[in-house]
Amino acid sequence: LSLEDILPRDSYSNVNFDFSRKNILITGAGGSIGSELCRQIIHFKPKTLILFEISEFNLYSIKEQLEKLKAKHPNKIRTEIHDILGDIKNTNRLKEIIKKYNIDNLYHAAAYKHVPLVQETQNISRSVNNNFIGTYRFANQASKAGVKTFVLISTDKAVRPENIMGATKRMAELAIQAL
Repeated sequence: LSLEDILPRDSYSNVNFDFSRKNILITGAGGSIGSELCRQIIHFKPKTLILFEISEFNLYSIKEQLEKLKAKHPNKIRTEIHDILGDIKNTNRLKEIIKKYNIDNLYHAAAYKHVPLVQETQNISRSVNNNFIGTYRFANQASKAGVKTFVLISTDKAVRPENIMGATKRMAELAIQAL
C-alpha cells in the first residue's frame, strides 16, 4: 500500500484492489485510522467486513456510518458487516474470529498512539502490552490460521523511536517481519 491508497478520495475508479469474495478484518475499526480504512475498503466490495474494536461507542459509530453507505448505494455495496467488541490481547477470541469468518486480509490499526498519555509512567506497561505483545500474539494467530495478508498500520515515530509509543510500534514492526 502507498500513502495515496489510504487517503480519503472522491473516486475509487483509479484504484485497483480486488476484494470481491474476500473476508476482511479491521482491528481498531472505530479509531481514526481504522474507521477510514473501513470507509474506503467497503467501496471495493469485499464479501465480508469484520469490524473489531474495543470501544463500544466507536464500534457503534463506524457500523452506523457503513450501514448508511450501504443504504445509499444498495446496488453497489452488498458487503456483510459484522461488528465485534473485543481486545487484541485476547488471543482465544481472535482465534475464534479468524476461524469463524475465514479471514483473507487483516488490517491491524488497533494501537495506543497518543504520545503524551502513553509516556506517563503508569501507562508504559499497558502500551508495551497492547502495541507490541498484543500485536505479536495477534499476528502469530493470523499466521497459524493461514491469513493471506496481514497489514500492520504503524507510524513514522517508529523509524527512529524517541518515545515509548514509537518504540512499541517499532518492536511490533520487527515482530511482524520475523513472523
